[in-house]
Amino acid sequence: MAFFCAPVAAEDTLQRGTCSTTIFRTMKPETMSYIGNPGALERWTRVWISVGGVVGFALLTAVGAQIAIPLPGTPVPMTLQTLFVLLAGVTLGPRLGTVSMAFYLLLGTAGYHVFALGNWGMATVFGSTGGYLIGFVLSQPVIGGLARLGPKQWRRVVAAVVVGNLIIFAAGLTWLSFWLGTGLAETLALGLWPFVPALVAKTLLAAGVGGMVLPSARRLFSA
Repeated sequence: MAFFCAPVAAEDTLQRGTCSTTIFRTMKPETMSYIGNPGALERWTRVWISVGGVVGFALLTAVGAQIAIPLPGTPVPMTLQTLFVLLAGVTLGPRLGTVSMAFYLLLGTAGYHVFALGNWGMATVFGSTGGYLIGFVLSQPVIGGLARLGPKQWRRVVAAVVVGNLIIFAAGLTWLSFWLGTGLAETLALGLWPFVPALVAKTLLAAGVGGMVLPSARRLFSA
């Protein structure tokens, strides 16, 4: 947008009016719609906040996946990514949380090295740890729904992250057992028991942080 108005005296109301008219005539229609309709600007602001939340938690999950410790005797590494998966559901809500984790999987399958230990591609999704990745997506509606259900905030958040972990590990262990052909005891030894201490710590941290951010999150992310 470009316009030019010559300086005029303060008392020259006619010229000032002409200048103002020129300015408004040079504005784009969408800009004029925001000036005349503050609700439209608010809606677009919320859209961009939602997009930022979706992309942000997908990237945080990718960063958490690189903070990983390979464990001997199991194909499943210990990572920080589940912390951000749990917080995504609590913060973004059921719909946006699901979109965020689906976007994370999309980044990995598209060739970006966002999975644990820098892995990527469909081979990882369908590999031994792919069930945990699918569990990230499946857990979001439950985490987001429980966190926003009822009046007792801290109890809701604790219940949400605990049930979310159950879904993630149920999906992960089921696929791990199928992929390796192991029985229940061996599957638990490979995919659950080594992670219990870190799992408890991440659950407590997610519940604490989630409980603090939930009031603000509910105002920003309504989905």
